Order: sequence, then structure tokens, then C-alpha cells
Amino acid sequence: MVSFKNRYLVFEVVLDPNKDVATDDPIIITQYNVSKAIKDSILLNFGECGFASSLGSFQVRYVNPITKLCIIRASREDYQNVWAAITMVRSISNCPVVFNLLDLTGNSRACKNTALRLDELKFEQYKLMVGPRISDGVNLQMQNCLEKIRSLDN
Repeated sequence: MVSFKNRYLVFEVVLDPNKDVATDDPIIITQYNVSKAIKDSILLNFGECGFASSLGSFQVRYVNPITKLCIIRASREDYQNVWAAITMVRSISNCPVVFNLLDLTGNSRACKNTALRLDELKFEQYKLMVGPRISDGVNLQMQNCLEKIRSLDN
């Protein structure tokens, strides 16, 4: 039996630094927005053949709209093209962004552990930045996001 080998990339989406993150969030980062921006970049930079070859296992597995952390799965053969295309993404929904690679792993368990650790640290940083204006809804949404990471499987 042949197992299909994947790579898991943990990225941070950095929004326009001229905006105040705590008060006016220009867009809400979703799996659809991130996936569309990356697929458009793959198509633009690697053509239809590169696009078709990378679509086999490409998937945005997780996106946290609060901490802007996302997990992307790509095949072992095509992860470098996906990574290159991600670095060339300059905007999502007409909002300037930069992707910052935080971790690259070969299995989902290591990716899950790294993403949990980073998400918790980034949320603590977010709470310090926002201060007492943080709502219970944001705390609940963050707990749901952490549970979603814990439930990620192969």
C-alpha cells in the first residue's frame, strides 16, 4: 500500500501595518478568501499545468480570523510551488497582506501541536493589545478555533 505524503505549512497572515488591528479590521480572513488568493497566485505564477498538479492535495485546513493563523496542506512533490505562490500573494479582497511561514512539517500531529502553541501565544498577545475591550464572543470564538485545531485529523 502506498501512502500519500503531504507537507503542512503553518502561516501567519500579516495585514496592512498601517491599520489599527484592534479597532478597524479591514477584512475577515476565511478559508475561502485564503484559498482563492493562493489558487489565483499559483495559476498566475505557474500556469495551468502547475495549478492542476498542485490542486491534488492542496487544502486550507484551518484559518483563525482572530489570530490570522492558517494551516495549509500540500503534496510533498508540489509544496515548494505552493509555498512560492503564497509568498507572492500581496492582497486578499483588496486588502494588502503578507504571509509569514511559521512552521513546515511532514505530519499532521506535529503541525497540530505547533499551531495550538502558536495560536494560544498569538491570542494572549491579541488580548494584551485589545485590553479590556475584548468581548465574551471573541473568547468563545477563540475557544472554538482551538477546538477545531484539536479535532484536525488526517
